[in-house]
Amino acid sequence: MRTRSDDLEIFLAVVDSGGFSAAAEALDIQVARVSRAVSKVESQLGVSLLNRTTRRVELTDEGRQFVSTVRAGLRQLQQAEEDIVSRGELPKGRLRVDAATPFLFHQLVPLIQPFREAYPDIELVMTSHEGYVDLLEKQTDVAIRIGRLTDSTLHARPLGKSELYMVTSPDYISRRGCLHHPNELEQHDLIGFTGPKILNTWPLPGVGEITPTLVVSNGELVRQLTLAGNGISCLSGFMVKKDIEQGRLIPLFESVKTTNTGREPINAVYYKSSSVARRISAFIDFIQPRLTL
Repeated sequence: MRTRSDDLEIFLAVVDSGGFSAAAEALDIQVARVSRAVSKVESQLGVSLLNRTTRRVELTDEGRQFVSTVRAGLRQLQQAEEDIVSRGELPKGRLRVDAATPFLFHQLVPLIQPFREAYPDIELVMTSHEGYVDLLEKQTDVAIRIGRLTDSTLHARPLGKSELYMVTSPDYISRRGCLHHPNELEQHDLIGFTGPKILNTWPLPGVGEITPTLVVSNGELVRQLTLAGNGISCLSGFMVKKDIEQGRLIPLFESVKTTNTGREPINAVYYKSSSVARRISAFIDFIQPRLTL
């Protein structure tokens, strides 16, 4: 092996942070050491991995190919070390979890404290993205994804399904009147998403993709706007069941047979060769029976 793992870690830090100074700050080392490590890797490989400008660094074609392989290789080395060191012990180390904002708020936040009590040596790092994220690019160990899966390079653990509800507020009903049939939606204010299209596909016969009157970027915004009486929305049960039970939202078209939109499945996804498999398993095994989907 021509390169050292510590030099490769520094190289990845430069890529992820976008520059030598930022990488040095993140790793708490001198910029000169960062520069030496990257130059050493390039010299040992005989190729330029980074294009350097006065403002930022960018990967060369060779660098882009090299990065993904290096990430996977370092993760496997880390896993091999952890398997030996942590035999018989509770999982430990950093676990980076990503999910859409509504799922974080309504499902994961209530479980964080008991999870930390059960696994005190796991350091949770929580991030939120409304769309699908590249797990390697965003340095994510496990992501919670809602809807159909298409990436065959990822391992998926099904967490369950969350039924979709068409809901509105009592205030909206008092102002605009009750709805009895889906074809009446054309005369009402509909709250939808900026994208993707499937999020504006409602599970009602003859409706399909709606044309929203009001468009926002994430489900929690849709929920809050609906609670405030701005219109009708279609949201997952894990977000609105409590609102319905407590009378803050009213479910519509309950007697209408709904159709499958592909929005209902919820999965935890991660790379099959992930170096943090024990922490991932611990996290998924803990949250799955406690989710209220």
